[in-house]
Amino acid sequence: MSTPPESRRAIERWYRALVAVLTSGTADLSQRQTAILLNVYLTPPPHTVRGLAATLAISKPAVTRAVAALNKLSLVRKRIDEKDRRNVLVERTVKGAVYLNDFGERIAAIMAKE
Repeated sequence: MSTPPESRRAIERWYRALVAVLTSGTADLSQRQTAILLNVYLTPPPHTVRGLAATLAISKPAVTRAVAALNKLSLVRKRIDEKDRRNVLVERTVKGAVYLNDFGERIAAIMAKE
């Protein structure tokens, strides 16, 4: 079974963008970390560990580990919700916005070359 041409082009674009990120020296994120980062930046806040786990259908401990790694890289910021101290809020950062903007520009540059 072969991949339809439009699917193959999309996969090739993603691959080239990933290679560009890997060779640029920026953060090397897992798919889970990338999905969480995209969710935080592409959907309206607030974002909680519990909410991210439900939205992405992954466990809260897995989200907690991924958020800790993203927080360490300053791509997101985590803090305790003052209204409900049981919740951990996951917030956007300037560094995270720049990271995703650069990634988007790499994809756009790849598409422009086609």
